[in-house]
Amino acid sequence: MDDVMALLDRLFAADADRWTENASAWWDGFYADRSKPVPFFADKPDENLLSYVERGLIRPGRVLDLGCGPGRNAVYLASRGFEVDAVDLAPAAVAWGEQRAAEAGVEVRFVCGDAFTADLPGPYDLVYDSGCLHHLPPHRRVTYRALLDRVLAPGGHLGLTCFAAGEMGSELPDEAFYRDGRLHGGLAYSPDALRWIFSDLEEVEIRAMEEQPEGSPLFGLPFLLAALFRRR
Repeated sequence: MDDVMALLDRLFAADADRWTENASAWWDGFYADRSKPVPFFADKPDENLLSYVERGLIRPGRVLDLGCGPGRNAVYLASRGFEVDAVDLAPAAVAWGEQRAAEAGVEVRFVCGDAFTADLPGPYDLVYDSGCLHHLPPHRRVTYRALLDRVLAPGGHLGLTCFAAGEMGSELPDEAFYRDGRLHGGLAYSPDALRWIFSDLEEVEIRAMEEQPEGSPLFGLPFLLAALFRRR
């Protein structure tokens, strides 16, 4: 299986690689200037994540923040009593997250590396992914599902945000990405596509992320889908 995954990875141009360990340098460059007006650089948790916590859909437990970036969701969850492991490919992102956690006075265990090969000591009550899935090529959904099968506890939840079909991201057929050797900025997903990928999980909620006004303490952009699933 690993050989097949690696073969399919090689069908993509070198500069299209955003999902393997080879991508760390690209992401380091992306995070180098913290003043860039990138929406998810702001130190704000996802509005849907806060909603899940405040409605009691998820309760404090062990969390894996998948592709954590600068740690905004990891720090929020730690502040609400969750035990958080946060993983990202980019050393620059992990260093920024560690700084934020220290400033907030919370404990987060940051792991720098590929989430699909790193030593992540599950089981986790919540796997949270804000923007990782849509940067994976189609064949890496298999790797993603294998990770969930390995680390998500029975009764645990998968929460994610991703590009919404009709709003943001590429809606080409899967095979087109292999012909082009590129992901065209990321893959768009519809609610039905997420239901298909995670068909063995129980759907709790799928909706558009709620746009947040300027100055809001929460992150929310309407071109993202927010989904919450539960492992039976």
